[in-house]
Amino acid sequence: MYQWIYKQGVKRRNPVLPEAEQFLQETDRWSRAELEAYQLAKLQELVHWAYTNSPYYQKRFNEAAIHPMDIQELADLPLIPPITKETLIQENEAIHATATFDKLFFSETSGSTGTPLTFQRDLEWDARHRAAIHRGYSWYGIKPWDRNGYFWGYNLAIKKHWKLKLMDRLVNRFRIFSYEKHEINKFIKKLERADYLEGYSSMIYHVARKIEQEKLPVQTHLKMIKGTSEKIFDAYQPTVERVFGRKMISEYGAAETGIIAFECPKGKMHMTMENVIVEVIDGEILVTNLFSKAFPIIRYKLGDYVELDTESQCSCGRAHTIVKSVMGRIGKEIFGEKMTYPSLTFYYIFKNIVMDSGSAIHYQVLQHRKGHLEFRMEQQLTAKMRQQLEAEIKKYFATDMTYEIVEQAFFHRDGGKLKDFVSFVE
Repeated sequence: MYQWIYKQGVKRRNPVLPEAEQFLQETDRWSRAELEAYQLAKLQELVHWAYTNSPYYQKRFNEAAIHPMDIQELADLPLIPPITKETLIQENEAIHATATFDKLFFSETSGSTGTPLTFQRDLEWDARHRAAIHRGYSWYGIKPWDRNGYFWGYNLAIKKHWKLKLMDRLVNRFRIFSYEKHEINKFIKKLERADYLEGYSSMIYHVARKIEQEKLPVQTHLKMIKGTSEKIFDAYQPTVERVFGRKMISEYGAAETGIIAFECPKGKMHMTMENVIVEVIDGEILVTNLFSKAFPIIRYKLGDYVELDTESQCSCGRAHTIVKSVMGRIGKEIFGEKMTYPSLTFYYIFKNIVMDSGSAIHYQVLQHRKGHLEFRMEQQLTAKMRQQLEAEIKKYFATDMTYEIVEQAFFHRDGGKLKDFVSFVE
């Protein structure tokens, strides 16, 4: 039944999707040379399109003395000036293409890092985004209509709340919002027939931890647990695996870029090279969405530090570039008494502790004033772990920063999301 409902929904919403899914299955085993040749063809098509149909890009190209014909190889992409989220918001109308599309989908970002970005996606862009997710699911033997648990919450507005419940029923989905024991027990019962779980990684972990603490019996046959929209801390994995039988896997992307990478069963995050081109400059990711014709996204500074692995061959056999790590958000700086530091500093502090001791720590750092940091730890630290943490803080900040370490602490949520660093300093 759910397969039939899904296919009818696809026909109504986006009939281009099956073709996009089939294509990504065919290219799943392409060589690196084939993937890059395809990227170049699609990049040239996108650049010509943007120059012809987007008033902003035509003006931008002319000001930079660039013509679409100048893009003869992938190495020519840096000729085009990068674009930021602020520009996408400020020049929103001029960036949108003036061409007519059969159908457009309204999209927006969460706005957790500031003003939300709104834009329109065309049919092919939408299809490629969803097909990338479905290809990732297929690596785990999952179909889009399979039974799944969703860790995302409800809209509290009554009308939208019931609309979500109806939608959940139609797409074979159930979700949990409350952490009360009776709600978790109902969720556990539904888990028996679930094929996969997905949602906020912190919520998945929190529910698993609650189940373990309450010693609640769980029976699952899950094929996949996907954490999204938040960092998956190493400290999450042992609890999630003990309770649900699998570790969480990662999906990396954004509303405006689409799915950038998806983790395979061998533990590597494979870039969706058929849909995006990724550059990394001084650790910062720039994304070009090759199908963003309604609202061209070319050399977009997404705001993350990432590390790529273009040399290794994953044992799964895929030649797609590997996203080795997503290290954190760019933007909010750490303010000492005299100096400023990148937020990436915390990544290295806690990575060093893991590398030295094997101890994974679930943490959050808050800054309420310059020259002072509050390190919040979920667990009670051993004397050795606390000593290691204090040594790392001193190594990176010396005498420029005072700090406090709060153990068994509650974490602050910023815009609904759990972030490893939250700054209240303007």
